[in-house]
Amino acid sequence: MSEILAQLSQSVSAARSVEELTRPLLEMLEAVTGLESTYLTFIDEAQGVQHVLYARNSSTMQIPEGLTVPWHDTLCKRALDEGRTFTDDVAGCWGDSQAARELNIRTYVSTPVRMGDGTLYGTLCAASASSHARTPEGERILTLFAYLIGQQVEREQLIQKLLSANQQLATVAATDPLTGLPNRRALVEALERMFAHGLRQQMGVQIAFIDLDGFKAINDTHGHEVGDQLLMAIAQRLQGLLRAEDMAARLGGDEFVVASLSAHTGQAAEAAQEALAQRIAQATQGHFDLPGATLDYTGPSVGVVTIAPDRNHRVEDALRLADQTMYRVKLARRLAHAPRIAQAPQQPQ
Repeated sequence: MSEILAQLSQSVSAARSVEELTRPLLEMLEAVTGLESTYLTFIDEAQGVQHVLYARNSSTMQIPEGLTVPWHDTLCKRALDEGRTFTDDVAGCWGDSQAARELNIRTYVSTPVRMGDGTLYGTLCAASASSHARTPEGERILTLFAYLIGQQVEREQLIQKLLSANQQLATVAATDPLTGLPNRRALVEALERMFAHGLRQQMGVQIAFIDLDGFKAINDTHGHEVGDQLLMAIAQRLQGLLRAEDMAARLGGDEFVVASLSAHTGQAAEAAQEALAQRIAQATQGHFDLPGATLDYTGPSVGVVTIAPDRNHRVEDALRLADQTMYRVKLARRLAHAPRIAQAPQQPQ
């Protein structure tokens, strides 16, 4: 027994998962009970099935891992319903069990594996085709092992919940709550990765800075709810024109950014920048049928730059350059739409 306890202590301290804990426990359970098959099951009561998760088979009886059987026909359910943890006469107790007949099970022990709140997780079992005597030591070991497995399952589930919660928090922290696009923080991190990739692959990073012209007037005329609806609609249209490797983000207010890697240089880069600006302008202008208003929007100002990454690059400098390019486009659009004052003809001298 002392050897079993020493092995148990080592297994519990070293186990990092339910599987890493269970497999040595099944081996120890076999040694203590003398039964040829030991196994752990998971019970899905909602689906009415029982799954064999891990099994150890040392003789002719084979309990296969991955086996799924109807829960109502299992020895485990019969034992649980009757409060019977041991029998050396399965045929006499549960002669109607097809699974027991097929496997030729004669001796069977089982105990439930429960969570801390009493919820049934599964069963820890041992079986043999030959007759074996019941021993208090075997029952104590079975109960202890089931308790340890339940604790490990609960620990793993708690860790998984914490990881999931952390992932959700990270997603929320990197997402604009209105549009669902990545926010400024996520954009900066993505641009850092793009610059690093571009430096390795000798590619440029194309950045389109987008400012919604006339957005304040839309808010003033139609209200902030309509303004928010327009921002969400613009975000959807930007997502619709992206390639798989591109990224669209909302910086805040009425400003957006589209970023991508570009292999173009020189005049080809300029042509690619102009093409991207045109695609964005065409996608984000025109008719918007929004809840609360219908708008014919003339479109944003779009400034596109291509940055050749170097080891001293700064993301904020790249965004500032794209912003300055956008502002020049905005001024040009204003001048193009400004009313012209006709000059009076000069009188002859």
